[in-house]
Amino acid sequence: MIESQDRQLIEEDSEQLVKWLASFGQTDNGGINRLLYTPAWVEAQQALQAKMKKDGLSTYFDSVGNLFGRLEGSKIGSKTILTGSHIDSVVNGGIYDGVFGIIASLVAVQKLKQRYGNPKKTIEVVSLCEEEGSRFPLTFWGSGNITGKYTLKDAEAIVDSNGISLLEAMKDAGFDPESYHSPRRKDLECFLELHVEQGIILDKTGDTLGTVSHIVGQRRFNIRVSGESNHAGTTPMRFRKDALQMASEFISYIAEKAKKTDPDLVATVGKINANPNVPNVIAGDVLFTLDVRHYQEEVLDAYCQAVFQHFESVAKDQDFQLTINQWMEAEPVEMDSRLMKLFEQTAQSRNIPHQTLFSGAGHDAQVFGTYCPTSLLFIPSLEGISHSPREFSKKQDMDLGIDVLTEVLYKLAY
Repeated sequence: MIESQDRQLIEEDSEQLVKWLASFGQTDNGGINRLLYTPAWVEAQQALQAKMKKDGLSTYFDSVGNLFGRLEGSKIGSKTILTGSHIDSVVNGGIYDGVFGIIASLVAVQKLKQRYGNPKKTIEVVSLCEEEGSRFPLTFWGSGNITGKYTLKDAEAIVDSNGISLLEAMKDAGFDPESYHSPRRKDLECFLELHVEQGIILDKTGDTLGTVSHIVGQRRFNIRVSGESNHAGTTPMRFRKDALQMASEFISYIAEKAKKTDPDLVATVGKINANPNVPNVIAGDVLFTLDVRHYQEEVLDAYCQAVFQHFESVAKDQDFQLTINQWMEAEPVEMDSRLMKLFEQTAQSRNIPHQTLFSGAGHDAQVFGTYCPTSLLFIPSLEGISHSPREFSKKQDMDLGIDVLTEVLYKLAY
C-alpha cells in the first residue's frame, strides 16, 4: 500500500485545482458554460496544457482537441494506461462534472512521479474534448474519435443551434479539419475514470466510493409534431390541429409508460420548442427531445417500440405529421471485472466504505468500455445534485478517491 505521506500536496491541490479549472467559463451564479470549441473551452484546454507541462509531463493535442499529458514508461513496447475525463460542460453546469476526473488523474500522476519517478508502463492523463452533447447533437466526440467510433465524416452535417457546423467550430478553435488525422489509438492497455456520482446513492448510504459495474444505455431523439397554425380566438377547439396540445399528450404518455415499464428505466423530455411561439397563435409545429436510459438493452427496445407505435397511431388517427429522429444511441456497457476488483480491494485495504452500483449517467468510460478494459469509480455528489451550479463534492471524498486512484495506477504501471 502507498503510504499517505504526500497528504499535504493533495490537501493543497485537489480542491483548488478543481476551482481553478472551473474558472474558465464560469457563470455569474457559479455554474459553468464551457461548450465544445467555444473560447472558454479553448482557454481551459490551453491552461491545462500549461499546467501539465509545468508538472513535467509531455503534452500534445490530437486532431479533435483531446489533450494528453504523458509520463513515459521505461518498458519498451508496453501499452499506455489512460486516465482522465472530459473538459466540456452542459449549459450552466456544475464545477465537478468531468473536471474532477481530470484533476484527480493529474494529481495522482504527479504524486507518483514525485515519489517514484517514471513508471514501467506509460501513463497518460487525458482531458477529453467533448462528452456532453450540449452544443452539437452528438455525444462522446472526444472518446469516440480515440476508439474509432467516429471519424471526421460523422461531423459533416452537424450544426449547433446557431447554424455553426462542427467542422467550422473545430477550425475556429484551432483544429483545422484539413489537417485531420485519425486520433484512434491502438496502444491502450486500459482506461480509468474517476467521477462524481451525479446521483444520490452514495450520499444517502454514506459510502465514500462506488465501483461501477454497468453504465446504462442511452437513446436520444428529436420528435417533431406538425399540425396547423391558426388564430387563437377564431378557431373553435373542435377544428384545431394544435401541435402543442398533441405534443403535451405525447409527453405525458412518455412519463406514464416509463413508470409502468421498469423501476430503473428513466425517460426525460428536457427541451421543447413551439412554433410560432406567440401567445395568440395556435402552435403549428412542436419539436421536443426524448432521453431514455436503462442498463438492459431489451428494456430500452421494448419501451421505445411501445412509445413510438402509440405516437404513430395517434398522429395518424388525428391527422398530424410525426417525425422521429434518433441522434444518439449508446448501448449499456459492463465495466472490466478485473479492474473493478482491483479498485474494490484497494478501497477495502484502506478501510474506505464502498459499494457496487450502476451508472444512470453516461460517461466516456462506456465508449472506452467497448474498446479496452475500463473502470469507472464514483465519489459522492451532495444530495445527488449535478448538471447544476449547486453541484458539490466534499474535499475529503475527493482526496480519498485520488488516494485509491493513485494506488491503482501504481499497481498497474509501476
